Amino acid sequence: MLRSDAARTGVVFLVLAGVAWGTSGTLGTLLSARADVGFLPIAGYRIFVGGLILFAVGLVTGLRFPRERSGWVRVVAMAACSAVYQFGFFSAVGLLGVSIATLITVGSAPVMVLAVDLLTGRQRLRLPLAAALVCTAVGLALFMGAPPAGVELRDALLGAGLSLLAGACFALISLMGARPVADYHDLTGTSLAFLLGGSAVFALSLAMGERVLFAPSLPSVAYVLALGLIPSAFAYLAYLRGLRSQTSTTGVMVALLEPITGSVLALLVLQERMSPAGVLGAVLLLSAVWLSTRRVSD
Repeated sequence: MLRSDAARTGVVFLVLAGVAWGTSGTLGTLLSARADVGFLPIAGYRIFVGGLILFAVGLVTGLRFPRERSGWVRVVAMAACSAVYQFGFFSAVGLLGVSIATLITVGSAPVMVLAVDLLTGRQRLRLPLAAALVCTAVGLALFMGAPPAGVELRDALLGAGLSLLAGACFALISLMGARPVADYHDLTGTSLAFLLGGSAVFALSLAMGERVLFAPSLPSVAYVLALGLIPSAFAYLAYLRGLRSQTSTTGVMVALLEPITGSVLALLVLQERMSPAGVLGAVLLLSAVWLSTRRVSD
């Protein structure tokens, strides 16, 4: 039996967010090839342009700036998590490769969130959720494949730490989303957070010697706008909306749709084929998503 229409709607929003996030890899790769910029500046464009889009929508629908300290604290916290996530994940990719960085980042976030939810009594570890965690661990290992050869121990440890940092940031975003602050308006607050976070990523990119500006062309501008709209503005608003009626644990589990969507798009757009082990891993990840939302539809 359905708990409520709100619970069902929440899962739909979380699924939409997970699928939308999955477009970021393909869009980022296309933009990098077209504009000849690195992935850290691209991450800056992703959240900064997303913030601009949300702010523009707010100008039409009505902006609601925080009036109390709690609302501004949430804006700064979201900005910090967004910026640190981009830095941690893309720095880890440079050390470990995409597969292992994604494995640690995506795999660690549910564990962190579940630990907090269990300690605070917001979640109980029942059989479907335990089975979902097992499917997640095995599925991610199969889905992401083998690590790159020749990675030194120092780089491996540093990359793992950066991946865990990124996973912790996503976990914090999920925990905050499931614990809304009355003075934090999702659209206005997220737009301000993305503008602050994107500016920080741009500044860090410049400090690291990355090229941020590029000669605009119709395709590159289209990719930038798509990055800001789909995996940033739309995805995060949908995710925060879904967390209003779902636990943060359910949110991070449904977010496992991101790497699956990314691989499907990579196959269709970039002709990157998935191995048989990867297909099995994707099936296990889909099973984990189903198991983690099963209580909503039982």
